[in-house]
Amino acid sequence: MNNAWTKTYQHMHSRWPYRMALWLLGLPLHIVLIARRTTTQDEQQVDLTQQLTTEEHNKQTYFGQNKTQAQTAKIVAKRLAQVRRQEQGGKQSLAQTFGQLMTSRAGFITAVILAWPMLLLMQLYRMPILRYVIERLIQMVFVIFGVTWIVFTLLYFSPSDPAVNILGIQATPGQIDNFNQLYGLNDSYWIQLARTMKGVATFDFGYTYVGNELVIDALLRRFPVTLQVTFFSLGIALVIAIPAGIYAAVKANSLFDQFFMFLALIGLSIPTFWLGLIFIFNFAIKNRWLPATYNPSNPWSLLMPAIVLGTSLAAAVARMTRGSTLEVIHEDYLLTARSKGLSNWRIIWRHVIPNALIPVITVIGLQFGGMLGGSAVTEQVFNINGVGSYIVEKQFVPDIPAVLGGVIYIAIIVSIVNLVVDLLYALVDPRIRTSLKG
Repeated sequence: MNNAWTKTYQHMHSRWPYRMALWLLGLPLHIVLIARRTTTQDEQQVDLTQQLTTEEHNKQTYFGQNKTQAQTAKIVAKRLAQVRRQEQGGKQSLAQTFGQLMTSRAGFITAVILAWPMLLLMQLYRMPILRYVIERLIQMVFVIFGVTWIVFTLLYFSPSDPAVNILGIQATPGQIDNFNQLYGLNDSYWIQLARTMKGVATFDFGYTYVGNELVIDALLRRFPVTLQVTFFSLGIALVIAIPAGIYAAVKANSLFDQFFMFLALIGLSIPTFWLGLIFIFNFAIKNRWLPATYNPSNPWSLLMPAIVLGTSLAAAVARMTRGSTLEVIHEDYLLTARSKGLSNWRIIWRHVIPNALIPVITVIGLQFGGMLGGSAVTEQVFNINGVGSYIVEKQFVPDIPAVLGGVIYIAIIVSIVNLVVDLLYALVDPRIRTSLKG
């Protein structure tokens, strides 16, 4: 137990964010540790001084030397300084003092009373997966505030004037001044930035310039639609792309491989808006099989936009799956699997697919995060009142609160998706899972 607490404290103390957290969360305990370490060092120094003095007297007696007390004290002081230089530094001594304190029941109770948040943090630090998730969430906070600062600065120094764009060029100077006064646009850059950062911290993005509605309510109202379209598109793409990409790699250079890769290239090349218009013309106007625009009460109205979005995603995933599978198929360790008598499909299922999925998961994560951020073109074509069309509509005003709210939404979504993708890496590949635990 002593060694475990000591090692954990040393590891955390070697990283400055955790070192600051240890001292902030356990300042009373650290005062006790410093006092205890000082007392222990003083006691050790007295014992060591006595030991060195005895050794020096014995040496003088053995060699028949007759030195004065002052000379003996000077020699002992010099040897004591050498011993102290050879000892390890204060950080590790503090960690050892902490470990020694935790060995006794009284010391453990004292630590819990004085610094239970610090002990809780140390327990979390011992859980590598949970620690990794918490670290990424903290990084996400910094990313959100950094993105907010950059976007706000660009909007602040933009030559576009929101008051003129909203009120029109016929607005009087008094009306423009009243608009700027109402929304705080006459304040200095730093005051507006501080107000914006405070709003981000409290998830209060304010009211939109157009419509005077809460930005957070507008985003939450549009998010379910975007989420539905994204999941439908992802499901369609994965059901088609991954099996077809694996089969195309296994049957490389076959007729199926060439034909499927040709379709994938077409899927990547077709503009989304053009494909959406073709679908509307053929399946809604000409044949009247599906509704042309989105209707919340009709689930079939999600089919065409999901297929349009899923087409480009399926093409990208299929090509990546084929390329990654081809690389894995030619690895040397598959020869060992074949030499054991395993069937081809068992080799593909147990050895090829898990190792080939890493770059595929990356592509899926990037595409999925982008679609959750809002597919503005598709939403405009099918008249879907989603997040993407909302952000694009507001940025032409520019409706600063709405744009900032949309950017923060995208930053949160992309950060969460990247975190999930990294955890999926560890789930699929045991090598990454071992490295993460290390």
